[in-house]
Amino acid sequence: MKNLWSPWRSQYIDSFKNEVKGECIFCHAKNCDVSDTSNLVVKKSNHSFTILNLYPYNNGHLMIVPNKHTGELSDLTDDESFEIINEIKLMKEALTEIYKPHGFNIGANIGRVSGAGIEDHIHFHIVPRWNGDTNFMPVLGEVKVISEELQVTKKKLIEYFSRS
Repeated sequence: MKNLWSPWRSQYIDSFKNEVKGECIFCHAKNCDVSDTSNLVVKKSNHSFTILNLYPYNNGHLMIVPNKHTGELSDLTDDESFEIINEIKLMKEALTEIYKPHGFNIGANIGRVSGAGIEDHIHFHIVPRWNGDTNFMPVLGEVKVISEELQVTKKKLIEYFSRS
């Protein structure tokens, strides 16, 4: 078996520790206004919100986050769980219409050993994927190519939800 090292990932995970002066960045984000362009929150619901990933794997990489601060699935109520699944479905529909991806990665990293960058506040990733979206740049150049600014993505999503 060969190993592919990505030391940037540890730097990314460690960057969260002091980002919002000791507060959980998701707890901070849940209080942000969607219309404020200084944040990446694109939609709010009763029990959750959706935010763009600051360090996306691809354009449109979203995270659906429960308002409740917990790292455990079992701590979510049935209403919270139901809403999160519905938000994932809604985000998939939005991303499909806006970006026309060929597929999606959808899931959660629970616990540090699974790759959770923020292990104390569970969140669910939805990453649009296209045939050929992985290339040599991350491996050889230690660079991930993201072709759209996050605020442009946010604007597209907000416009989509205003029509729905």
